Amino acid sequence: MKASDIIRSIINFLFSKANREFLIFLFFFAVAGVFWILMALNDNYEQEIRIPVHYTNIPKTVVMTSPETDTLRVTIRDKGIILLGYMYGDAMQNITIDFKSNARHNGMGEVPASELSKKITSRLTSSSKLISIKPEKLTFYYNYGEKKRVPIKWRGSVTPEELFFISGVEYDPDSVTIYASHSKLDSINTVYTEVLNYSDFRDTLTVDARLQKIAGVKMLPNMVSIRFMTDVLTEVSFDDVPVVGINMPKGKILRTFPAKVKVKFVTGVKTYQSLSKNDFRVVADYEEIQRSQSSKCNIYLQSSPEGITRAALSVKQVDYLIEEQSQKNESTDTASADSIAVHHHKQQQSVNDNDSIQ
Repeated sequence: MKASDIIRSIINFLFSKANREFLIFLFFFAVAGVFWILMALNDNYEQEIRIPVHYTNIPKTVVMTSPETDTLRVTIRDKGIILLGYMYGDAMQNITIDFKSNARHNGMGEVPASELSKKITSRLTSSSKLISIKPEKLTFYYNYGEKKRVPIKWRGSVTPEELFFISGVEYDPDSVTIYASHSKLDSINTVYTEVLNYSDFRDTLTVDARLQKIAGVKMLPNMVSIRFMTDVLTEVSFDDVPVVGINMPKGKILRTFPAKVKVKFVTGVKTYQSLSKNDFRVVADYEEIQRSQSSKCNIYLQSSPEGITRAALSVKQVDYLIEEQSQKNESTDTASADSIAVHHHKQQQSVNDNDSIQ
């Protein structure tokens, strides 16, 4: 079938007696709708309009530490047709603020409400009424290139599936450059991401996160890629971690029975393969022993490696013996001196015998 035949069939269908009345109804319905819209637009309304604010005449030596573009929320009252012009026309496209006229010498600038009102009112028609401006004044921050590098940390809730745990976190980049006033640079040692919320994953999770904004601080870059690496949880132990005495006075030795204990902990399979008993430190405190009346001493897990949880000792108390190291040393020194004297006597007697023979 030709295109002309298809068009002819459609025209015949639309203008058939059955559809002609429906088309007439649609026409008058559309005319009524137009008149209703015109009458509605002739009524007065209040409308909030967002107006971008740009700062101009910024010296080359100045670094804006707040956004160079702000936004004003302006509420105007007028007829609907006028408000449509403000919303989609050029009158309220943007407002420019002169940096040099509003900057102070303390790294901060302020545009008062009177100046903002004056700039906006000059663009309104005589029938329009300015109801409100939010914020009432604009504040901006700047410096002359002062900066420093600080590390990034994530915050929020990141929880893998059951029997999995986060074995490591990598940041790309791992730090950012911040520009701010001297006092703020001194007070900021870490920047944080916006709150993260992820759960029920088992493979490595990669997240692109924005950094939490700080008033008067510019961050470069303002986003970071974070990799949360997972591992399977397993309960393992080391059976021969030695017990070490701490706060021991000179000349004393602490011996415990047993001398080595078991440390149980939960970690990932990959992490466990890289651990050894030397990563754990079990101690007994001599000062605590002196204060106690018990025949046993308490032992504590003083340190353990990162990447493990629920670390615990198989026993919390052990028998002990405190020895005087100095007595052993004196005995050893005396024995050594006697040995040297005997050796010297034998050498002297051998020389005398040789002289007699001669």
